[in-house]
Amino acid sequence: MPEAINVIEGAVTDLPRDDVDTDQIIPARYMKRVERTGFGEFCFHEWRQQGLELRANPILVTGANFGCGSSREHAPWALDDYGFRAIVAPSFADIFRNNCTKNGLLPIALEPEQVRAIAERGRARIDLEAQTIDEFAFAIDPEIKHRLLNGLDDISLTLQQDDAIAAFERDRERTGPVTTAL
Repeated sequence: MPEAINVIEGAVTDLPRDDVDTDQIIPARYMKRVERTGFGEFCFHEWRQQGLELRANPILVTGANFGCGSSREHAPWALDDYGFRAIVAPSFADIFRNNCTKNGLLPIALEPEQVRAIAERGRARIDLEAQTIDEFAFAIDPEIKHRLLNGLDDISLTLQQDDAIAAFERDRERTGPVTTAL
């Protein structure tokens, strides 16, 4: 289950590149595990082998269209395992953004000049409840916000409906299957 997020504060890692795809985040050859842990050591592996210095700060600031490419869920796993809790960018690939929020990683889309301002400062404070990162407001779907504030994944969201599920099952046992006449 993901860790609940309310405030993320600390140093910023700046990766000023657009169109960073999921194969750059976690190369396919390292996706041989079935558990969600242990992928951090392979996060941006090729780039780090070529000299990219990538500090494991809580906030990653990057360019537009972050997380494009294949829909691998391993990319958010690798970023989280590396130490990032939030990613700030002008835009994200849709599937990547959804994979992040389902795994407890907060993607924040801001205007490019706001992203650059945060990167230049080198530190930031994100308040999910207030929907702010420093002086900048960001939008987030209310259901996703609820999920992240409470550290909920798909299974825990379903389990919140345990009483309704049990009532449905009890009712179904009494009445049997529903049939319709044609």
